[in-house]
Amino acid sequence: MALNKRSQAVTQGVQRSPNRAMLRAVGFKDPDFRKPIVGIANGYSTITPCNLGLNDLTLRAQAAATKAGAMPQTFGTITVSDGISMGTEGMKYSLVSREVIADSIETAVQAQSMDGVIVIGGCDKNLPGGMIAIARMNIPAIYVYGGTIKPGHYQGRDLTIVSSFEAVGAYTSKRISKQDLLGVERHACPGAGSCGGMYTANTMSAAIEAMGMSLPYSSTMAAEAREKHNSAAESAAVLLSAIKKQLLPLDIITRKSLENAITVVMAVGGSTNAVLHLLAIAHAAKIPLTIDDFETIRGRVPVLCDLKPSGRYVATDLHKVGGIPQVMKMLLEHDLLHADCMTITGRTIGQFLKGVPAAPSKSQDVIRPWDKPMYAHGHLAILKGNLATEGAVAKITGLKNPRITGPARVFESEEACMAAILGEKINSGDVLVIRYEGPKGGPGMREMLSPTSALVGAGHAEDVGLITDGRFSGGTYGMVVGHVAPEAAVGGTIALVQEGDSITIDAERRLLQLNVPAAELAKRRRAWKAPQPRYTRGVMAKYAKLVSTASRGAVTD
Repeated sequence: MALNKRSQAVTQGVQRSPNRAMLRAVGFKDPDFRKPIVGIANGYSTITPCNLGLNDLTLRAQAAATKAGAMPQTFGTITVSDGISMGTEGMKYSLVSREVIADSIETAVQAQSMDGVIVIGGCDKNLPGGMIAIARMNIPAIYVYGGTIKPGHYQGRDLTIVSSFEAVGAYTSKRISKQDLLGVERHACPGAGSCGGMYTANTMSAAIEAMGMSLPYSSTMAAEAREKHNSAAESAAVLLSAIKKQLLPLDIITRKSLENAITVVMAVGGSTNAVLHLLAIAHAAKIPLTIDDFETIRGRVPVLCDLKPSGRYVATDLHKVGGIPQVMKMLLEHDLLHADCMTITGRTIGQFLKGVPAAPSKSQDVIRPWDKPMYAHGHLAILKGNLATEGAVAKITGLKNPRITGPARVFESEEACMAAILGEKINSGDVLVIRYEGPKGGPGMREMLSPTSALVGAGHAEDVGLITDGRFSGGTYGMVVGHVAPEAAVGGTIALVQEGDSITIDAERRLLQLNVPAAELAKRRRAWKAPQPRYTRGVMAKYAKLVSTASRGAVTD
Protein backbone atom coordinates (compact mmCIF):
# COMPACT_ATOMS: atom_id res chain seq x y z
CA MET A 1 0.00 0.00 0.00
CA ALA A 2 1.57 3.28 -1.05
CA LEU A 3 2.01 6.20 1.28
CA ASN A 4 0.11 9.40 0.74
CA LYS A 5 1.79 12.80 0.86
CA ARG A 6 1.58 13.09 4.64
CA SER A 7 3.98 10.25 5.43
CA GLN A 8 6.16 11.03 2.43
CA ALA A 9 6.85 14.38 4.05
CA VAL A 10 8.83 12.67 6.81
CA THR A 11 10.12 9.47 5.19
CA GLN A 12 11.06 10.01 1.54
CA GLY A 13 14.10 11.54 -0.11
CA VAL A 14 17.72 12.17 0.83
CA GLN A 15 16.78 15.33 2.72
CA ARG A 16 14.59 13.19 5.01
CA SER A 17 17.42 10.91 6.12
CA PRO A 18 17.46 12.34 9.69
CA ASN A 19 13.71 11.77 9.95
CA ARG A 20 14.16 8.18 8.85
CA ALA A 21 17.01 7.66 11.33
CA MET A 22 14.65 8.48 14.18
CA LEU A 23 12.05 6.06 12.81
CA ARG A 24 14.65 3.28 12.48
CA ALA A 25 15.19 3.58 16.22
CA VAL A 26 11.55 2.62 16.84
CA GLY A 27 11.62 -0.37 14.49
CA PHE A 28 11.33 0.83 10.88
CA LYS A 29 13.19 -1.20 8.21
CA ASP A 30 13.80 -0.10 4.62
CA PRO A 31 10.52 -1.56 3.24
CA ASP A 32 8.52 0.07 6.05
CA PHE A 33 9.11 3.57 4.71
CA ARG A 34 6.68 2.78 1.88
CA LYS A 35 3.89 1.83 4.29
CA PRO A 36 1.22 4.14 5.69
CA ILE A 37 1.86 5.35 9.22
CA VAL A 38 -1.18 4.76 11.40
CA GLY A 39 -1.42 6.49 14.74
CA ILE A 40 -3.12 4.68 17.61
CA ALA A 41 -4.27 7.11 20.28
CA ASN A 42 -4.32 4.96 23.40
CA GLY A 43 -6.36 6.23 26.35
CA TYR A 44 -5.21 3.40 28.63
CA SER A 45 -5.15 4.22 32.33
CA THR A 46 -5.49 2.34 35.60
CA ILE A 47 -7.14 5.38 37.16
CA THR A 48 -10.61 4.29 36.05
CA PRO A 49 -12.29 1.00 35.11
CA CYS A 50 -13.51 2.71 31.93
CA ASN A 51 -9.96 2.72 30.50
CA LEU A 52 -8.52 -0.29 32.27
CA GLY A 53 -8.76 -2.60 29.24
CA LEU A 54 -7.65 -0.18 26.54
CA ASN A 55 -4.04 -1.32 26.32
CA ASP A 56 -5.17 -4.83 25.34
CA LEU A 57 -7.35 -3.31 22.60
CA THR A 58 -4.43 -1.16 21.46
CA LEU A 59 -2.19 -4.22 21.12
CA ARG A 60 -4.85 -6.03 19.08
CA ALA A 61 -5.32 -3.02 16.82
CA GLN A 62 -1.56 -2.61 16.47
CA ALA A 63 -1.07 -6.23 15.43
CA ALA A 64 -3.96 -6.07 12.97
CA ALA A 65 -2.68 -2.83 11.42
CA THR A 66 0.77 -4.37 10.97
CA LYS A 67 -0.73 -7.45 9.35
CA ALA A 68 -2.77 -5.24 7.00
CA GLY A 69 0.40 -3.52 5.76
CA ALA A 70 0.73 -0.42 7.93
CA MET A 71 3.33 0.86 10.36
CA PRO A 72 1.28 1.58 13.51
CA GLN A 73 2.66 4.11 15.97
CA THR A 74 1.10 4.22 19.44
CA PHE A 75 0.89 7.30 21.61
CA GLY A 76 -0.94 8.06 24.84
CA THR A 77 -3.65 10.49 25.76
CA ILE A 78 -5.21 11.33 29.10
CA THR A 79 -8.44 10.50 30.87
CA VAL A 80 -10.33 11.79 33.89
CA SER A 81 -12.61 9.49 35.85
CA ASP A 82 -15.89 11.33 36.27
CA GLY A 83 -17.13 8.77 38.76
CA ILE A 84 -14.11 9.15 41.03
CA SER A 85 -13.92 12.97 40.80
CA MET A 86 -17.71 13.46 41.09
CA GLY A 87 -18.72 15.85 43.84
CA THR A 88 -15.18 17.20 44.29
CA GLU A 89 -13.20 20.16 42.99
CA GLY A 90 -11.48 17.70 40.67
CA MET A 91 -14.70 17.27 38.68
CA LYS A 92 -14.06 20.71 37.18
CA TYR A 93 -11.30 19.13 35.12
CA SER A 94 -13.61 16.61 33.46
CA LEU A 95 -14.99 18.72 30.62
CA VAL A 96 -11.60 20.42 30.32
CA SER A 97 -10.15 16.97 29.60
CA ARG A 98 -12.30 16.75 26.46
CA GLU A 99 -10.31 19.64 25.01
CA VAL A 100 -6.96 18.28 26.26
CA ILE A 101 -7.72 14.92 24.63
CA ALA A 102 -8.70 16.55 21.33
CA ASP A 103 -5.66 18.82 21.35
CA SER A 104 -3.23 16.04 22.26
CA ILE A 105 -4.45 13.74 19.48
CA GLU A 106 -4.36 16.54 16.93
CA THR A 107 -0.87 17.54 18.08
CA ALA A 108 0.64 14.05 17.88
CA VAL A 109 -0.97 13.08 14.57
CA GLN A 110 -0.27 16.34 12.78
CA ALA A 111 3.27 16.71 14.12
CA GLN A 112 4.22 13.25 12.85
CA SER A 113 2.25 13.50 9.57
CA MET A 114 0.37 10.26 10.17
CA ASP A 115 -1.75 8.83 7.36
CA GLY A 116 -4.62 7.75 9.59
CA VAL A 117 -5.58 7.33 13.22
CA ILE A 118 -7.35 4.83 15.43
CA VAL A 119 -8.68 6.49 18.58
CA ILE A 120 -9.22 4.07 21.48
CA GLY A 121 -11.07 5.51 24.46
CA GLY A 122 -13.41 4.59 27.27
CA CYS A 123 -14.53 7.23 29.77
CA ASP A 124 -17.04 9.98 29.01
CA LYS A 125 -14.79 12.70 27.57
CA ASN A 126 -12.57 10.26 25.65
CA LEU A 127 -15.27 9.82 23.03
CA PRO A 128 -16.17 13.42 22.13
CA GLY A 129 -12.54 14.48 22.63
CA GLY A 130 -11.40 11.91 20.10
CA MET A 131 -14.17 12.81 17.67
CA ILE A 132 -13.39 16.53 17.88
CA ALA A 133 -9.78 15.77 16.93
CA ILE A 134 -10.88 13.46 14.11
CA ALA A 135 -13.17 16.13 12.68
CA ARG A 136 -10.52 18.84 12.91
CA MET A 137 -7.78 16.80 11.20
CA ASN A 138 -9.94 15.14 8.54
CA ILE A 139 -7.58 12.27 7.79
CA PRO A 140 -8.85 8.65 7.65
CA ALA A 141 -9.90 7.68 11.16
CA ILE A 142 -11.98 5.24 13.19
CA TYR A 143 -13.14 5.23 16.80
CA VAL A 144 -12.75 2.13 18.97
CA TYR A 145 -14.81 2.27 22.15
CA GLY A 146 -13.33 0.44 25.14
CA GLY A 147 -16.66 -1.14 25.99
CA THR A 148 -19.20 -1.12 28.78
CA ILE A 149 -18.88 -2.59 32.26
CA LYS A 150 -21.00 -5.57 33.20
CA PRO A 151 -23.67 -4.88 35.83
CA GLY A 152 -22.94 -5.46 39.50
CA HIS A 153 -25.36 -7.45 41.63
CA TYR A 154 -26.57 -7.08 45.21
CA GLN A 155 -29.66 -8.50 46.87
CA GLY A 156 -31.15 -9.66 43.58
CA ARG A 157 -30.88 -6.41 41.62
CA ASP A 158 -28.52 -5.11 38.97
CA LEU A 159 -26.26 -2.25 40.00
CA THR A 160 -24.36 0.53 38.25
CA ILE A 161 -22.18 3.32 39.61
CA VAL A 162 -25.31 5.48 39.97
CA SER A 163 -26.70 2.94 42.44
CA SER A 164 -23.86 3.87 44.78
CA PHE A 165 -24.58 7.60 44.56
CA GLU A 166 -28.29 7.03 45.14
CA ALA A 167 -27.52 4.79 48.12
CA VAL A 168 -25.85 7.76 49.85
CA GLY A 169 -29.12 9.70 49.77
CA ALA A 170 -31.12 6.65 50.82
CA TYR A 171 -28.81 6.03 53.78
CA THR A 172 -28.86 9.69 54.87
CA SER A 173 -32.66 9.70 54.87
CA LYS A 174 -32.62 6.41 56.83
CA ARG A 175 -34.21 4.41 54.02
CA ILE A 176 -31.41 1.82 53.97
CA SER A 177 -28.91 0.54 56.54
CA LYS A 178 -25.17 1.20 56.60
CA GLN A 179 -24.66 -2.46 55.79
CA ASP A 180 -26.71 -2.09 52.62
CA LEU A 181 -24.90 1.14 51.71
CA LEU A 182 -21.58 -0.70 51.89
CA GLY A 183 -23.08 -3.69 50.07
CA VAL A 184 -24.05 -1.50 47.12
CA GLU A 185 -20.66 0.24 47.09
CA ARG A 186 -18.75 -3.05 47.13
CA HIS A 187 -20.73 -4.64 44.31
CA ALA A 188 -21.61 -1.73 41.98
CA CYS A 189 -18.54 -1.94 39.71
CA PRO A 190 -17.38 -5.54 39.13
CA GLY A 191 -14.58 -4.96 36.60
CA ALA A 192 -13.33 -3.10 33.54
CA GLY A 193 -15.53 -0.98 31.34
CA SER A 194 -17.48 2.27 31.23
CA CYS A 195 -20.55 2.90 33.38
CA GLY A 196 -23.17 0.36 32.38
CA GLY A 197 -26.42 2.24 31.83
CA MET A 198 -27.22 4.57 28.95
CA TYR A 199 -24.99 7.14 30.61
CA THR A 200 -22.62 9.50 28.81
CA ALA A 201 -19.96 7.05 27.57
CA ASN A 202 -22.48 4.55 26.22
CA THR A 203 -24.60 7.38 24.81
CA MET A 204 -21.65 8.81 22.91
CA SER A 205 -20.48 5.39 21.71
CA ALA A 206 -24.01 4.84 20.36
CA ALA A 207 -23.94 8.26 18.69
CA ILE A 208 -20.54 7.57 17.08
CA GLU A 209 -21.78 4.22 15.76
CA ALA A 210 -24.92 5.88 14.41
CA MET A 211 -22.75 8.57 12.82
CA GLY A 212 -20.78 5.88 10.99
CA MET A 213 -17.40 6.47 12.62
CA SER A 214 -17.15 3.12 14.43
CA LEU A 215 -18.04 -0.45 13.51
CA PRO A 216 -21.64 -1.69 13.67
CA TYR A 217 -22.51 -3.37 17.00
CA SER A 218 -19.28 -2.14 18.62
CA SER A 219 -20.85 0.51 20.88
CA THR A 220 -22.66 -1.88 23.25
CA MET A 221 -20.07 -4.65 23.60
CA ALA A 222 -18.81 -5.50 27.09
CA ALA A 223 -15.25 -4.34 27.74
CA GLU A 224 -14.14 -7.78 28.87
CA ALA A 225 -15.77 -9.71 26.01
CA ARG A 226 -13.68 -11.45 23.35
CA GLU A 227 -15.77 -9.79 20.63
CA LYS A 228 -14.58 -6.38 21.81
CA HIS A 229 -10.96 -7.40 21.21
CA ASN A 230 -11.88 -8.82 17.81
CA SER A 231 -13.68 -5.59 16.98
CA ALA A 232 -10.52 -3.59 17.72
CA ALA A 233 -8.57 -5.75 15.26
CA GLU A 234 -11.30 -5.45 12.62
CA SER A 235 -11.32 -1.66 13.12
CA ALA A 236 -7.64 -1.50 12.19
CA ALA A 237 -8.24 -3.44 8.97
CA VAL A 238 -11.20 -1.20 8.10
CA LEU A 239 -9.07 1.90 8.65
CA LEU A 240 -6.40 0.62 6.26
CA SER A 241 -9.08 0.25 3.60
CA ALA A 242 -10.24 3.81 4.30
CA ILE A 243 -6.66 5.08 3.90
CA LYS A 244 -6.38 3.31 0.56
CA LYS A 245 -9.67 4.79 -0.64
CA GLN A 246 -9.02 8.14 1.07
CA LEU A 247 -12.39 7.92 2.79
CA LEU A 248 -12.23 10.92 5.10
CA PRO A 249 -14.11 11.76 8.31
CA LEU A 250 -15.86 14.73 6.73
CA ASP A 251 -17.22 12.37 4.06
CA ILE A 252 -18.92 10.62 6.98
CA ILE A 253 -19.57 13.36 9.56
CA THR A 254 -22.22 15.44 7.81
CA ARG A 255 -25.34 17.32 8.79
CA LYS A 256 -27.35 14.19 7.95
CA SER A 257 -25.16 11.84 9.98
CA LEU A 258 -25.30 14.19 12.97
CA GLU A 259 -29.09 14.12 12.69
CA ASN A 260 -28.88 10.31 12.67
CA ALA A 261 -26.78 10.45 15.84
CA ILE A 262 -29.25 12.75 17.61
CA THR A 263 -32.14 10.52 16.52
CA VAL A 264 -30.48 7.44 18.01
CA VAL A 265 -29.63 9.29 21.24
CA MET A 266 -33.31 10.15 21.61
CA ALA A 267 -34.44 6.61 20.84
CA VAL A 268 -32.15 5.00 23.43
CA GLY A 269 -32.83 7.56 26.17
CA GLY A 270 -29.27 8.91 26.20
CA SER A 271 -27.41 11.44 28.32
CA THR A 272 -27.98 15.19 28.37
CA ASN A 273 -24.25 15.52 27.69
CA ALA A 274 -24.88 14.35 24.13
CA VAL A 275 -26.26 17.81 23.38
CA LEU A 276 -23.04 19.49 24.50
CA HIS A 277 -20.74 17.00 22.78
CA LEU A 278 -22.54 16.71 19.44
CA LEU A 279 -22.63 20.51 19.19
CA ALA A 280 -18.86 20.51 19.78
CA ILE A 281 -18.23 17.80 17.17
CA ALA A 282 -20.36 19.71 14.66
CA HIS A 283 -18.34 22.85 15.41
CA ALA A 284 -15.09 20.98 14.80
CA ALA A 285 -16.46 19.69 11.50
CA LYS A 286 -17.71 23.21 10.55
CA ILE A 287 -21.27 21.90 10.24
CA PRO A 288 -24.15 24.19 11.25
CA LEU A 289 -25.99 22.61 14.20
CA THR A 290 -27.87 24.39 16.97
CA ILE A 291 -29.42 23.45 20.28
CA ASP A 292 -32.85 23.95 18.69
CA ASP A 293 -32.18 21.10 16.25
CA PHE A 294 -32.30 18.69 19.20
CA GLU A 295 -35.79 19.87 20.08
CA THR A 296 -36.96 19.49 16.48
CA ILE A 297 -35.73 15.89 16.33
CA ARG A 298 -37.07 15.12 19.83
CA GLY A 299 -40.57 15.95 18.66
CA ARG A 300 -40.62 13.17 16.07
CA VAL A 301 -38.59 10.37 17.71
CA PRO A 302 -39.98 8.00 20.38
CA VAL A 303 -37.93 6.55 23.23
CA LEU A 304 -37.71 2.87 22.31
CA CYS A 305 -35.33 1.45 24.92
CA ASP A 306 -35.96 0.68 28.61
CA LEU A 307 -32.48 1.58 29.84
CA LYS A 308 -31.00 2.99 33.03
CA PRO A 309 -30.94 5.52 34.59
CA SER A 310 -34.72 5.92 34.36
CA GLY A 311 -35.35 2.41 32.98
CA ARG A 312 -34.47 -1.15 33.99
CA TYR A 313 -31.72 -2.44 31.72
CA VAL A 314 -28.04 -1.77 30.95
CA ALA A 315 -26.05 -1.56 27.72
CA THR A 316 -25.04 -5.22 27.69
CA ASP A 317 -28.74 -6.14 27.77
CA LEU A 318 -29.30 -3.94 24.71
CA HIS A 319 -26.38 -5.63 22.98
CA LYS A 320 -27.90 -9.08 23.48
CA VAL A 321 -31.09 -8.07 21.67
CA GLY A 322 -29.54 -6.44 18.62
CA GLY A 323 -27.74 -3.35 19.86
CA ILE A 324 -27.75 -0.02 18.07
CA PRO A 325 -28.28 -1.56 14.59
CA GLN A 326 -31.62 -2.98 15.73
CA VAL A 327 -32.70 0.43 17.02
CA MET A 328 -31.48 2.09 13.82
CA LYS A 329 -33.37 -0.38 11.63
CA MET A 330 -36.62 0.45 13.44
CA LEU A 331 -35.98 4.14 12.97
CA LEU A 332 -35.13 3.61 9.30
CA GLU A 333 -38.32 1.63 8.76
CA HIS A 334 -40.24 4.71 9.91
CA ASP A 335 -38.26 7.18 7.80
CA LEU A 336 -36.41 8.74 10.73
CA LEU A 337 -32.86 8.04 9.54
CA HIS A 338 -30.91 9.16 6.50
CA ALA A 339 -30.11 5.84 4.78
CA ASP A 340 -27.63 7.36 2.31
CA CYS A 341 -25.09 8.39 4.96
CA MET A 342 -21.65 6.84 4.42
CA THR A 343 -19.90 4.86 7.17
CA ILE A 344 -16.23 4.10 7.81
CA THR A 345 -16.85 0.58 6.46
CA GLY A 346 -17.43 2.01 2.97
CA ARG A 347 -21.09 1.02 3.11
CA THR A 348 -24.02 3.33 3.65
CA ILE A 349 -26.32 3.14 6.65
CA GLY A 350 -29.02 1.64 4.45
CA GLN A 351 -26.69 -1.01 3.07
CA PHE A 352 -25.45 -2.35 6.40
CA LEU A 353 -28.96 -2.33 7.90
CA LYS A 354 -30.38 -4.53 5.14
CA GLY A 355 -29.71 -7.73 7.09
CA VAL A 356 -31.15 -6.43 10.37
CA PRO A 357 -34.73 -7.48 11.27
CA ALA A 358 -37.35 -4.75 10.90
CA ALA A 359 -38.58 -5.34 14.45
CA PRO A 360 -36.94 -6.67 17.64
CA SER A 361 -37.68 -10.11 18.99
CA LYS A 362 -40.97 -10.39 20.88
CA SER A 363 -39.21 -12.48 23.53
CA GLN A 364 -37.44 -9.43 25.00
CA ASP A 365 -38.53 -6.05 26.36
CA VAL A 366 -35.28 -4.06 26.35
CA ILE A 367 -36.32 -2.57 23.00
CA ARG A 368 -40.01 -1.82 22.86
CA PRO A 369 -42.21 -2.48 19.79
CA TRP A 370 -42.75 0.60 17.67
CA ASP A 371 -46.41 0.85 18.66
CA LYS A 372 -45.59 0.55 22.38
CA PRO A 373 -42.61 2.83 23.03
CA MET A 374 -41.41 3.90 26.44
CA TYR A 375 -42.40 7.45 25.52
CA ALA A 376 -43.98 8.87 22.39
CA HIS A 377 -41.39 11.61 22.06
CA GLY A 378 -37.71 12.03 22.87
CA HIS A 379 -36.54 12.65 26.41
CA LEU A 380 -34.01 15.47 25.99
CA ALA A 381 -36.09 18.63 25.96
CA ILE A 382 -34.66 22.07 25.22
CA LEU A 383 -36.21 24.59 27.61
CA LYS A 384 -36.16 28.34 27.13
CA GLY A 385 -37.52 31.35 28.96
CA ASN A 386 -36.16 34.34 30.84
CA LEU A 387 -33.98 31.99 32.91
CA ALA A 388 -32.38 30.48 29.82
CA THR A 389 -32.69 32.70 26.77
CA GLU A 390 -30.07 30.61 24.93
CA GLY A 391 -31.57 27.35 26.14
CA ALA A 392 -31.21 24.65 28.78
CA VAL A 393 -31.43 20.86 28.67
CA ALA A 394 -33.81 18.67 30.66
CA LYS A 395 -34.12 14.89 30.69
CA ILE A 396 -37.87 14.34 31.10
CA THR A 397 -38.27 10.57 30.91
CA GLY A 398 -39.76 8.76 33.86
CA LEU A 399 -41.47 11.82 35.32
CA LYS A 400 -45.12 11.50 36.34
CA ASN A 401 -45.52 15.28 36.35
CA PRO A 402 -43.04 17.20 34.18
CA ARG A 403 -44.04 20.56 35.73
CA ILE A 404 -43.17 22.29 38.96
CA THR A 405 -43.48 25.84 40.29
CA GLY A 406 -41.86 26.51 43.64
CA PRO A 407 -39.63 28.73 45.74
CA ALA A 408 -35.99 29.04 44.77
CA ARG A 409 -33.35 27.64 47.11
CA VAL A 410 -30.16 29.32 45.92
CA PHE A 411 -26.68 27.79 46.22
CA GLU A 412 -23.44 29.26 44.92
CA SER A 413 -21.80 25.85 44.52
CA GLU A 414 -22.54 22.14 44.30
CA GLU A 415 -21.05 21.54 47.74
CA ALA A 416 -23.42 24.01 49.42
CA CYS A 417 -26.43 22.34 47.82
CA MET A 418 -25.22 18.86 48.74
CA ALA A 419 -24.82 19.90 52.37
CA ALA A 420 -28.42 21.15 52.44
CA ILE A 421 -29.74 17.90 50.94
CA LEU A 422 -27.79 15.68 53.33
CA GLY A 423 -28.77 17.98 56.20
CA GLU A 424 -32.44 17.36 55.29
CA LYS A 425 -33.04 21.08 54.75
CA ILE A 426 -34.85 20.62 51.42
CA ASN A 427 -38.64 20.56 51.31
CA SER A 428 -41.12 19.13 48.84
CA GLY A 429 -41.89 21.73 46.17
CA ASP A 430 -38.53 23.51 46.36
CA VAL A 431 -36.61 24.41 43.21
CA LEU A 432 -32.87 24.22 43.88
CA VAL A 433 -30.61 26.62 41.99
CA ILE A 434 -26.90 25.72 41.70
CA ARG A 435 -25.04 28.49 39.93
CA TYR A 436 -21.52 29.65 39.08
CA GLU A 437 -20.84 26.08 37.95
CA GLY A 438 -20.96 26.84 34.21
CA PRO A 439 -18.16 26.53 31.62
CA LYS A 440 -16.56 29.85 32.65
CA GLY A 441 -17.87 30.16 36.18
CA GLY A 442 -16.89 26.76 37.50
CA PRO A 443 -14.84 26.75 35.50
CA GLY A 444 -15.39 23.41 33.80
CA MET A 445 -19.15 22.88 34.16
CA ARG A 446 -19.18 20.14 36.80
CA GLU A 447 -21.72 17.30 36.68
CA MET A 448 -24.25 17.34 39.51
CA LEU A 449 -24.66 13.60 40.00
CA SER A 450 -24.05 13.79 43.74
CA PRO A 451 -26.93 16.17 44.58
CA THR A 452 -29.33 14.73 42.02
CA SER A 453 -28.68 11.17 43.20
CA ALA A 454 -29.00 12.26 46.80
CA LEU A 455 -32.40 13.77 45.97
CA VAL A 456 -33.51 10.51 44.34
CA GLY A 457 -32.21 8.48 47.26
CA ALA A 458 -34.06 10.75 49.68
CA GLY A 459 -37.33 10.27 47.79
CA HIS A 460 -37.39 13.69 46.08
CA ALA A 461 -37.06 12.63 42.42
CA GLU A 462 -40.56 13.91 41.58
CA ASP A 463 -41.29 16.71 44.05
CA VAL A 464 -38.13 18.83 44.05
CA GLY A 465 -36.75 20.67 41.02
CA LEU A 466 -33.12 21.54 40.35
CA ILE A 467 -31.63 23.92 37.81
CA THR A 468 -27.97 24.66 37.17
CA ASP A 469 -25.58 26.24 34.71
CA GLY A 470 -23.47 23.14 35.29
CA ARG A 471 -24.04 19.73 33.75
CA PHE A 472 -25.53 16.42 34.78
CA SER A 473 -24.10 12.95 34.65
CA GLY A 474 -25.63 10.59 32.14
CA GLY A 475 -26.85 8.77 35.23
CA THR A 476 -29.01 11.69 36.37
CA TYR A 477 -32.79 11.69 36.20
CA GLY A 478 -35.59 13.57 37.92
CA MET A 479 -36.99 17.11 37.70
CA VAL A 480 -33.65 18.61 36.76
CA VAL A 481 -32.50 21.15 34.17
CA GLY A 482 -28.86 21.78 33.24
CA HIS A 483 -26.72 23.72 30.77
CA VAL A 484 -28.64 26.90 31.66
CA ALA A 485 -27.31 29.58 29.32
CA PRO A 486 -26.25 32.31 29.58
CA GLU A 487 -24.49 31.12 32.73
CA ALA A 488 -24.25 33.05 35.99
CA ALA A 489 -20.61 34.04 35.52
CA VAL A 490 -21.43 36.15 32.45
CA GLY A 491 -24.52 37.74 33.99
CA GLY A 492 -27.18 35.30 32.89
CA THR A 493 -30.55 35.60 34.63
CA ILE A 494 -29.67 32.61 36.83
CA ALA A 495 -27.22 34.98 38.59
CA LEU A 496 -30.12 37.25 39.56
CA VAL A 497 -32.28 34.65 41.32
CA GLN A 498 -32.88 35.33 45.00
CA GLU A 499 -33.90 32.95 47.78
CA GLY A 500 -37.66 32.42 47.71
CA ASP A 501 -38.26 33.65 44.14
CA SER A 502 -40.87 31.64 42.26
CA ILE A 503 -39.44 29.44 39.47
CA THR A 504 -41.38 27.38 36.94
CA ILE A 505 -39.99 24.31 35.21
CA ASP A 506 -42.48 23.12 32.59
CA ALA A 507 -41.10 20.43 30.30
CA GLU A 508 -44.34 20.13 28.32
CA ARG A 509 -44.26 23.84 27.43
CA ARG A 510 -40.44 23.68 27.30
CA LEU A 511 -40.34 26.64 29.66
CA LEU A 512 -37.81 27.71 32.29
CA GLN A 513 -39.12 30.86 33.89
CA LEU A 514 -38.20 33.12 36.81
CA ASN A 515 -41.51 34.57 37.93
CA VAL A 516 -40.17 38.01 38.82
CA PRO A 517 -41.23 41.27 37.09
CA ALA A 518 -38.92 42.55 34.35
CA ALA A 519 -38.41 45.86 36.17
CA GLU A 520 -37.16 44.05 39.29
CA LEU A 521 -34.81 41.90 37.20
CA ALA A 522 -33.44 45.03 35.50
CA LYS A 523 -32.77 46.54 38.94
CA ARG A 524 -30.97 43.39 40.08
CA ARG A 525 -28.93 43.31 36.88
CA ARG A 526 -27.66 46.85 37.43
CA ALA A 527 -26.49 45.84 40.89
CA TRP A 528 -24.84 42.57 39.79
CA LYS A 529 -21.05 42.34 39.64
CA ALA A 530 -19.08 39.55 37.99
CA PRO A 531 -17.19 37.42 40.50
CA GLN A 532 -13.43 37.18 40.52
CA PRO A 533 -12.06 34.16 38.59
CA ARG A 534 -11.63 31.09 40.77
CA TYR A 535 -8.41 30.17 38.96
CA THR A 536 -5.82 32.68 37.75
CA ARG A 537 -3.11 30.33 36.41
CA GLY A 538 -2.81 26.98 34.71
CA VAL A 539 -5.14 24.97 32.54
CA MET A 540 -8.32 26.06 34.34
CA ALA A 541 -7.53 29.76 33.90
CA LYS A 542 -6.80 29.23 30.19
CA TYR A 543 -9.99 27.22 29.78
CA ALA A 544 -12.14 29.88 31.47
CA LYS A 545 -10.78 32.55 29.11
CA LEU A 546 -11.39 30.51 25.96
CA VAL A 547 -14.56 28.47 26.54
CA SER A 548 -17.82 29.36 24.81
CA THR A 549 -21.34 29.19 26.15
CA ALA A 550 -22.89 25.75 26.72
CA SER A 551 -25.46 26.46 24.00
CA ARG A 552 -22.59 26.29 21.49
CA GLY A 553 -21.07 23.14 22.98
CA ALA A 554 -18.60 24.78 25.42
CA VAL A 555 -15.94 24.79 22.70
CA THR A 556 -12.55 26.46 23.06
CA ASP A 557 -11.62 27.32 19.47
